[in-house]
Amino acid sequence: MGRRREEQDPDRFLRVRGSHFHYYRRVPKELRDLDERGEFVRRALDTIDRSKARTARDLHEAADNALWSSLMVGDNPQAARIRYQRAIKRAEALGFVYRPLADILIAEPLDTILQRVEATIGKPHSSPLIDAVSGAVAPPDDKISKALQLYFTDIARDEIRSKSPDQRKRWKAKRQMSVDVFIALVGDKRMGEITRDNARTVHKYWLDRIAPEKGRADRSASTGNRNMGNLRSLYADYYRHIGLPEQKNPFADLSFSDKSKRSRPPFPTDWIRDKIFAPGALATLNDEARGIVLAFAETGARPSELANLHAGVIHLDHEVPHISIEPRDDPDDPREIKTASSVRKVPLIGVALEVFKKHPKGFPRYKDREASLSALLNKHFETHGLFPTDKHTVYSLRHSFEDRMKNARLDEELRRMLMGHTIDRPKYGEGGEMKMWQEELMKIVLPFDPAIV
Repeated sequence: MGRRREEQDPDRFLRVRGSHFHYYRRVPKELRDLDERGEFVRRALDTIDRSKARTARDLHEAADNALWSSLMVGDNPQAARIRYQRAIKRAEALGFVYRPLADILIAEPLDTILQRVEATIGKPHSSPLIDAVSGAVAPPDDKISKALQLYFTDIARDEIRSKSPDQRKRWKAKRQMSVDVFIALVGDKRMGEITRDNARTVHKYWLDRIAPEKGRADRSASTGNRNMGNLRSLYADYYRHIGLPEQKNPFADLSFSDKSKRSRPPFPTDWIRDKIFAPGALATLNDEARGIVLAFAETGARPSELANLHAGVIHLDHEVPHISIEPRDDPDDPREIKTASSVRKVPLIGVALEVFKKHPKGFPRYKDREASLSALLNKHFETHGLFPTDKHTVYSLRHSFEDRMKNARLDEELRRMLMGHTIDRPKYGEGGEMKMWQEELMKIVLPFDPAIV
């Protein structure tokens, strides 16, 4: 009877100090060890008007009821997330924007607050509807490790749906590493507990790798920026996902200057002709890996693009034989292309044409296995002395292809299109112009011994 009488008291939990009302409430005894506020909850309501004080009291009361209920059932982030999402939907159904209690009291005019209260008249104090309208349901507060898993399964689902299994694996691994570093440095903190100092700690870790006070750097600025960017995106997308997009991001504006970007040096043309295309230079590679290297040198297409070609995009029976580099739209076998500008057609000339005559269905051995391909090719080139310097990698062949086009004075927009770089106007057409592309590329075709294919 005492509890019911208290709930019916219109001035419950209200006290007057001087001329202003305060919210004053005892914390349940069994929860005092869990509620950090101690034995009593005290809040100034900043009003001398009894009606306004009752309205504010109702909101604080609902918030405390929700808090104590969650403490009694234990810490369950998944349950908290479900309660929060349901509260958002209930508030929207009644025509309100869901806001946490503190934001309602600070940001909304009294008329809107009163409308919220009117919407709850006649409802039990423990009603989910009251929780929703009064902003009494606390947002979920997952640990960063859990937030990352939520990011993988829910938040970024649309971003990864078109990636191949290997692309998805590498995409996840990069973000997992960023979070692993964070946890190793400051702990597996709840998202709401991450501070600017925590973010600075991570920033300093990468700074010491990128620009050590002594010794040589073992990481690049782009690596540091990518890792800080992963944490920044995770934080922003997590709070956007739970309905708090305005949450201040502790990782904001923490980056590294990258004025010394290193470009891979190109192979000299005579080195490609005399060393890489020399009979026997690639003989110990398997047929598919060798074919990819040779096609790479004469198309400039990325090894990952070549490795994932299939019969449907290798056109040997056209007037101008060519390959089409495009995403795979098959939902059972998707694959992304790096950028929109990377979708393109490349005429086949010289050794590249001979390679695809031998491999008209592509290179299935390396489909979705570009990391293994890259490791194999770089090891072969290093072992057999096919690098002019220790700064070269197999990928340098792409830069060589571009340089050869520049030196032959091919049109800049044609060069950009063939390389898959962005151009500032509509792309070249097809049809007759494919013939022109072929004729232009014949200016840079390299001689080769058919035996190397």
